[in-house]
Amino acid sequence: MFDYKVKIGLAPMRRDTTDRPRGTFLTWYSAEERGHRFVDYIEKNFSSENVEFVDIKGIGIEDLMFNAESAEQVIERFKAEKVDAVFIINCNFGNEEIAADVAKALGKPVLLWAPLDDEYYVDGMRPTDSQCGLFGVSRQMQRFHIPFSHLPCCRVESEEFAKGFDSFVRVVCMVKNFTGMRVGQVGARPAPFFSVIWNEGELMEKFGIKLIPINFAMIEQRMNAVLQEYPDEVKDIENYILENYRLDELTPPYINRMASLAVMYKRLFEEFNLDIISAECWTATPVMFDGLAPCAVYGILNDMGYLISCESDIHCALTMALLKCATLGKGKPLFGEFTVRHPENKNAELLWHCGPFPLSQKAPDSEARLVNQREWFRAKDGTYTVARMDQESGNYMLLPLVCHTTPGPKTHGTYIWGEFEDLQKIEDRLIDGPYIHHFVEIEGDYRKELSEFTKYFPNLKIDKSIG
Repeated sequence: MFDYKVKIGLAPMRRDTTDRPRGTFLTWYSAEERGHRFVDYIEKNFSSENVEFVDIKGIGIEDLMFNAESAEQVIERFKAEKVDAVFIINCNFGNEEIAADVAKALGKPVLLWAPLDDEYYVDGMRPTDSQCGLFGVSRQMQRFHIPFSHLPCCRVESEEFAKGFDSFVRVVCMVKNFTGMRVGQVGARPAPFFSVIWNEGELMEKFGIKLIPINFAMIEQRMNAVLQEYPDEVKDIENYILENYRLDELTPPYINRMASLAVMYKRLFEEFNLDIISAECWTATPVMFDGLAPCAVYGILNDMGYLISCESDIHCALTMALLKCATLGKGKPLFGEFTVRHPENKNAELLWHCGPFPLSQKAPDSEARLVNQREWFRAKDGTYTVARMDQESGNYMLLPLVCHTTPGPKTHGTYIWGEFEDLQKIEDRLIDGPYIHHFVEIEGDYRKELSEFTKYFPNLKIDKSIG
């Protein structure tokens, strides 16, 4: 399962110069004062249930790295603490050589920041040139082919810093969980769906992603075991269904099997140590289990933190994982495909699927129904990131979009009507490929984070053709 907590190494840095008196240029004192102040402020104000810090107190001179020896000590500490990212703080001019050495040795996402140089002396001298040094640091990173992110020059107390740092944390969470992800593949793809074909070897070679095949003989065996071994858990989910949905006349005979299927999938996540599952749904499951449909079950599991993509769409599963991590585990991704245009609004589209949305995302004024085991409701209004990762001839791309919900005709299944800036441009892009109509939606605008994420995966490019 995904780990939404990230550990960030804080590495304040100064220029390797001789000590100079206070009130002169690039002094040790000014760098030391700033380094302590920034680290203390960051640890105090940005530590959370999702963010933990490792500092370099006791390393270098006054807790600043400045030469090769102190850089080696920083590397040793950060490796021992298993940091997920490195935040290099340029306290005066910095040291481009050791910054690159630390980043290269750790191989983790890197954030560069030059605090605003805002102190000037009466005689015209200034103690820092943090921004100036950052240009040298960034160029050294480029020469070593080290991907990095950066914050604008600003004060640590500013809203600009807070927003930029929060965005980086989300990117780190995405990188951490995407690398080496374990994806369960339940069953084969639906026979007519050539559009969802994936390349297992490429996913492993390019991203370290491991696909774990789970056939329906195993599913049948696990279902039988659930009915015998977890009756109380099955009963809890049965009660959840009865309490939260209005049922049609076709659904009640399936409630026990729906609950059993949910418990069975939970056990698959645990048994195979899976982060996400991509599952066949509307062909094999009903045949195997006498008409049982898994649609609503996927929504129930989503609310419990277990993500399953429909119709054996591996690339959609990977996109669900990215968006979930972009929210630090708090958001609930929707599997809503481009389906039909709005009958009156030329830029609005029905983002729909047959019934797998998590119930927590239901609009307050929309009734939750189960119709032949499938959810029927409209999802919440708001702003949604709409994204898909896909590939063509080994070239992987990620298309990030954004929409705002808009009124539209009531329809079956689970859905939103999303209004885009230029829907025709999007339709043209999907037709041209490599994307299909399956997309993932999540509340909020995470286009920036998706774009920044791709910096750390040279085999995945952000698609900037729209917006």
